[in-house]
Amino acid sequence: MRCKAILIAAAMLALPLAASAQVPEIKLAQQFSMGYLQLNVMEHQKLIEKHAKLLGIPEVKVSWHTFNGPAAVNDALLSGNIDIASGGVPGLLVLWAKTKGTPQEVRGVAALSSQPFLLNTRNPDVKTIKDFKEGDRIAVPAVKVSVQAIMLQMAAAKAFGDKDFAKLDVQTVSMSPPDATLALLGGKSEVNAAFSVPPFQYQQLEAPGIHTVINSFDVMGGSHSFTVAWTSAKFRDANPVLYKALIAALHEATDIINKDKTAASALWIADAKSKLPPEMVAKVVAGPQVRWTLVPEATMKFADFMTAVGTLKVKAASWKDYFFPEVYDLKGS
Repeated sequence: MRCKAILIAAAMLALPLAASAQVPEIKLAQQFSMGYLQLNVMEHQKLIEKHAKLLGIPEVKVSWHTFNGPAAVNDALLSGNIDIASGGVPGLLVLWAKTKGTPQEVRGVAALSSQPFLLNTRNPDVKTIKDFKEGDRIAVPAVKVSVQAIMLQMAAAKAFGDKDFAKLDVQTVSMSPPDATLALLGGKSEVNAAFSVPPFQYQQLEAPGIHTVINSFDVMGGSHSFTVAWTSAKFRDANPVLYKALIAALHEATDIINKDKTAASALWIADAKSKLPPEMVAKVVAGPQVRWTLVPEATMKFADFMTAVGTLKVKAASWKDYFFPEVYDLKGS
């Protein structure tokens, strides 16, 4: 009886030790493009693990996932299959508005890059957005919800008037950027235009007969955030030290990219298993309109438009409404 009591006591003492020995985990997601270089650098150089260790977490399990489109990313975040989402600004805004005021409220972690995305076509008759006809089909990563789909609506509102912002929605089809590029260049698909992402948009332009109809910077009236990362208050509150490690890793990864863009571009090639020439990819990473920065830029222009057309049911007064405080000291917009 005494031996049994000792065994039970020993087992009870071991329970806290087992719990404390549990390895924390963080699951990150990105989409198809070169807008997530910080994540490529963080994975290859194990920066989250490095900063977690510096902050007193000796071991952390880090996993990486790729999705096509914000809907898939946000579903994964809400279901707990990932902890950190990333994509275009509208993906963040939609989930922020949906979860605002709940324990699961989602906000931005930081921006990742500011760079343009292009609407390219092989139709020689399409010079401006007004030239698209009923038979034209435009590929976007996800209809109506991807940053490209929202940008197309913003361009349509300027071209046709605010009431006709959705005029071209019926001509959009959902396709991953790699598949959209194959369809556009193949010449046999009904898809004859693609609102894409780097580096695929530049690969398209190297083919004869492909030209650009829209540069997103022109629609926005200047530079804007292309990719951002977001998470839930639930994850941030439950993992304060790990979240600090994530922020530190993002800062270090951004510095690494800006110090050696060619080396960073090689990491994207490795992760994407891309067959694109390394010189081309490096040129895209170091492009004159490309900035690798954690500063949110012109995100309120997306928020204001999406609120005006009814896509967002919650109005933001400032970019700080939908980002967590760790980036408040940056000169965001």
